[in-house]
Amino acid sequence: MKLVIVESPAKAQTIGRFLGKEFKVMASYGHVRDLPGSAEEIPAEYKDKPWATMAVDTDNGFTPIYIVPRESKKTLSEIKKALKEAEEVVLATDEDREGESISWHLLQVLQPKVPVKRIAFHEITKSAILEALANPRTVDMELVNAQESRRIVDRLFGYSLSPLLWKKVRPKLSAGRVQSVAVRLVVEREEERKAFRTARYWSIEATLGAGGKPFGASLLSLNGRRLAAGKDFDPATGRLKTDDKTANEVIHLLEDEARRVAQALLLHVPWRVAAISQKKTRQSPYAPFITSTLQQAASSLLNLSPRRTMQIAQKLYEGVNIGGGEREGLITYMRTDSVRVAGEALAEARAFIQEVYGKEFLPAKARVYAASEKAQDAHEAIRPTHLNRQPDMLRAYLAPDELALYQLIWNRTIASQMPDAEILKTAVDFEATAEGQTAVLRANGSVVAFPGYLLAANGNHRENELPPIAVGQKVGPGEAIELRSVEAEAHQTQPPARYTEASLIQRLEEEGIGRPSTYGPTISTIEQRGYVERVGKILVPTFLAIAVISLLRKHFQDYVDLGFTARMEDALDEISNGRMNYKEFLTSFYRGNGRFGGGLLPQIENELPKMEFPVIPLGVDPQTGAPLIVRLGRTSPYIQRGEGGADNTVPIPHELNFEDLTPEKALSLLQFKAQANEAL
Repeated sequence: MKLVIVESPAKAQTIGRFLGKEFKVMASYGHVRDLPGSAEEIPAEYKDKPWATMAVDTDNGFTPIYIVPRESKKTLSEIKKALKEAEEVVLATDEDREGESISWHLLQVLQPKVPVKRIAFHEITKSAILEALANPRTVDMELVNAQESRRIVDRLFGYSLSPLLWKKVRPKLSAGRVQSVAVRLVVEREEERKAFRTARYWSIEATLGAGGKPFGASLLSLNGRRLAAGKDFDPATGRLKTDDKTANEVIHLLEDEARRVAQALLLHVPWRVAAISQKKTRQSPYAPFITSTLQQAASSLLNLSPRRTMQIAQKLYEGVNIGGGEREGLITYMRTDSVRVAGEALAEARAFIQEVYGKEFLPAKARVYAASEKAQDAHEAIRPTHLNRQPDMLRAYLAPDELALYQLIWNRTIASQMPDAEILKTAVDFEATAEGQTAVLRANGSVVAFPGYLLAANGNHRENELPPIAVGQKVGPGEAIELRSVEAEAHQTQPPARYTEASLIQRLEEEGIGRPSTYGPTISTIEQRGYVERVGKILVPTFLAIAVISLLRKHFQDYVDLGFTARMEDALDEISNGRMNYKEFLTSFYRGNGRFGGGLLPQIENELPKMEFPVIPLGVDPQTGAPLIVRLGRTSPYIQRGEGGADNTVPIPHELNFEDLTPEKALSLLQFKAQANEAL
């Protein structure tokens, strides 16, 4: 008997269907060893060591102390029992760093006396499994070293900085190499919103009609100066930008002037069609999905959280029973940063496109997409294992969310191999007179000249076809083009949007922070720790998050810096490629004297005496000059004026966030409390 070990029972069940009776497939249920999760789990012989809490021997090569968790002992016992009857062990864990690490840990615990083979595959199909069995390899220790280094450095980071937060902020908080940077991003976006100054501006919108079809036109310019738009205002002051170009080329309409111009345009008819321009633009399909883009698309199109998206994708990858006893993975591996598609899959996509859509929808060559410079490119993009297995064929076997996600992946894969869409864009300029000034209004339209990939994409291009119009035509009563209304419309500039799970993942990926497998758990952690609250899809930082980030930026700037964290990811990549020694990396990070600055341990020793309980400044009381600050109470944050005291502190209502807590609001809360006390 040959013993095949995978991570999950679903994966074991799928693979077991492809193999003969001479194979026994078992699941390890993930890692069978880990660092201790509590003091009680630390082996007795290490409890007196100064590094015992971290379970990493920082004095001797950063050797980790691994244990078999209680929940893994039964599973491991069953695997050991099966091993006694095995003539060969086949390690079939996922083809990434963590999967490699799981295989290595299994070897360390099992110590098999029979031959061991490591197989890897990016999809769970019969052909992929049989090909992997025909081409086994050994465990890749460079990948293992990279994963173990990640695990150790995260333990050093969290177990060194988290206790400082317990002392100076609140018990049971945590700091993390990736999570703290994610919290910083959310907090700094809130700070940008708080500093933002809204600007108001007005536009002029006309409704016209021709041949019974209504269409709109917007005032573009007055006497050659274009109307101010949101981009022309300084977000820090709310004022029109003052550079010479803006001052000379832009006109900022206020309400009274805008209404006068609108009325004048309505009265001064006829207008004249001064110019018509047309241009054909090309719109290219998106690359096939990687982990982050799948999470973003599923969030915006299917309203699925990244965690739920990955749960569904995991099931589709591990295998679904689709009738007749057939169980096979429906998509390729879902934790990937590569947009590469295998040649056989490209050929299958091209054959499908030609058969279903026709030759005109098949590019001369297969499309190849460029991967990000930071991509590991260890796997293919996320795609269906068989493109001929169309979504409608699976409707009876998949839950609605599963089918929707599969449809999303299938559409994206097919569309990625189709030609560009061609969009014909038309701009019609109308010339009129308003307030003695020459006004130009523009109507924009677009139609799809050639649909290309849009036939298979998720959603269609929104067309806005203009009616037939010719240069020189007039607009007004009794004309072929009628003027129906002219209105002044108010606008205001908007602060930068708060992060959603999807947009935060996108930012982390852009900065090279974390990896596909870490995005979902990171966001779950910062929510569970009380650093962010979810309002619909929006992630709003709490006062706790703002205080913690203030403390970390002041004393440990490097360790919550985007560039520093990204360089650490690069170093882990170098370890996985054999270009860096993992012990040198850990020494540099923890003790310094390398590419990671002065080292975490010296930094803690230097900064700890300087650390104070964090406060969040709000401003001053104009009557007394006393500072207004936010402090973190045991259960909730509160406002304090000056040195505090009965009439100078007040809890912050839960619904009030940092962006909206102005000095005026703080003073009103203090006053309301004082008045309530007097009434008693």
